Amino acid sequence: MYKRILLAYDGTESGQKALLDSLDIAQWSKAELHLVAVMPRLATTYAGLEGGLYINESEEEEKSRYQEVLDDGLRRLSASGYPAKGELVVGEPVTEITAYAKKIDADLIVIGHKHLDSWAARWWRGSTSPALIENAHCSVLVSITH
Repeated sequence: MYKRILLAYDGTESGQKALLDSLDIAQWSKAELHLVAVMPRLATTYAGLEGGLYINESEEEEKSRYQEVLDDGLRRLSASGYPAKGELVVGEPVTEITAYAKKIDADLIVIGHKHLDSWAARWWRGSTSPALIENAHCSVLVSITH
């Protein structure tokens, strides 16, 4: 039985299916549900000559967009009667998801995945799911859409 479930949430169609799947599993097992949104690190942060740190406005806008996605997921769960905790993190997705899963002692990670039609599309986009399965300390459920 699962005690803590971590949903790596991105708001996409496959992410929304993963949200519903994780909600079902959490309700069935009476587990805590946590959401994490991972914003890739942008190369727009730099240090100035006087030692200050400057952040490009586009990075702040991007962070705001990811926070909105996370908040939307938390609202959806709350509306379903299942409160969850959530956090926005910045970095490489697999590294951040596995680190957050360890931090909360998750025993299941749920992630959405959309099948791509062509081999070229699959190669170009890459995939977080296989890398996450290889690096996670716990079980991983990949919720698939077509």
